[in-house]
Amino acid sequence: MKGMIKSRHNIFSKMKDSNEYFLINLLSGNADVLTAEEAALFENGMPSDPGPYIEKGYIVDEKEEEKNFKSRYLDFIDKRENDEVQLFYVTNYTCNFNCSYCYQSDYPREAVPAAREVMDVFFRHIDSRFGDARTYITLFGGEPLLPGRQSKENIHYMLQKAAERGLDIAVVTNGYNLVEYAAILKTGRIREVQVTLDGTAEVHNSRRPLKNGSGTFGRIVEGIDHLLFREKIPVNLRVVVDKDNIENLPELARFAIDRGWTSSEIFKTQLGRNYELHYCQKDSDRLYSRLSLYEKIYGMLKEHPHIVEFHKPSFSIAKFLLENGKLPDPLYDSCPGCKREWAFDCRGDIYPCTATVGKPGESVGKFYPETVLNEDVISEWQNRDVLSIKECSQCSLRLACGGGCASVAKNANGKILSPDCRPVRELLELGMNCYFKDEPR
Repeated sequence: MKGMIKSRHNIFSKMKDSNEYFLINLLSGNADVLTAEEAALFENGMPSDPGPYIEKGYIVDEKEEEKNFKSRYLDFIDKRENDEVQLFYVTNYTCNFNCSYCYQSDYPREAVPAAREVMDVFFRHIDSRFGDARTYITLFGGEPLLPGRQSKENIHYMLQKAAERGLDIAVVTNGYNLVEYAAILKTGRIREVQVTLDGTAEVHNSRRPLKNGSGTFGRIVEGIDHLLFREKIPVNLRVVVDKDNIENLPELARFAIDRGWTSSEIFKTQLGRNYELHYCQKDSDRLYSRLSLYEKIYGMLKEHPHIVEFHKPSFSIAKFLLENGKLPDPLYDSCPGCKREWAFDCRGDIYPCTATVGKPGESVGKFYPETVLNEDVISEWQNRDVLSIKECSQCSLRLACGGGCASVAKNANGKILSPDCRPVRELLELGMNCYFKDEPR
């Protein structure tokens, strides 16, 4: 035992509403549930039999662990270099909705160049800059699937140009015009369509009406049905939640289950936390923090267990562990901006990610009419990870958190090289109870 210490990467805590504890180490790739007696021995000193703890990397030689940390970091960088690159393309900053929480509401609406001319230059840019990488394109807005002949022709053109290069397309849409766009979508290599539905009819319509105030729920539901059951196009249903609609989640889950959506292999869901980003939600009383949202959902799952059939919350890495039987690889960086994600818009500007796209002062260059890049700013984004963020250096949670979102960190702290800390331990306390309490050991 000489020279052996408890790993600095151990995540150790008590499960919520349980007498059991968990011990997780992402660097060694091990996770265990401990009894109260085992946890007390581990917490208050070295276990009487440290062998299993050494074998699993909970007790380590400090120098050997540092070598392993550096080796896994190089593995992470190599893997990231070979990962897919997601290229967002903002077709416009116009929208037919008047959502109560639109973060683009105050973005400038200056005139844009001819759409096809910009798209042609966009494709030439990605041919030259990303030609050897595995890439796919995600159409974003504004609202990419607007009504009208010109909008449909532009989307069809984008799909054709992508298909010529063998590129998949994902679409992020409010879902109002899915039926009338279905035939156009079928001409491309559609990976998925992300649609937002914020609740059942009354709740959704109060949050996401048309500009004229009319409801949108019925058209969106019709469109989801059409994609799933007729066109066989995958749907990723997103629910943006805050205190105004969270109580409707059980009813929405039941609606989706009864509709047959959750039985489809090409249907999945995500919960998006409504939070302060740029211009929206200046009154924060209706918003949840990351932790308070998951605490609320944790309680709702106990009372309404059918929600899990609609959406299984991640609770940090707990869901991954449940579904894969192992931990994810150590996360040295959770921000893909300027690495495996870029955002381009119809004005010819380049941004690091969707959280920054369109926001004045966040552009890192232009691709139209010619390529001009701010290499200094791009380099700062690309060098951001848990090794370059001072506050992350001694944090035991960093390989689960990855430093968080660079855009959120910059908004909060004024600089990219700062953390957007995630409540990893508290989320795991919730998730380990939900998914692993009283599991055979």
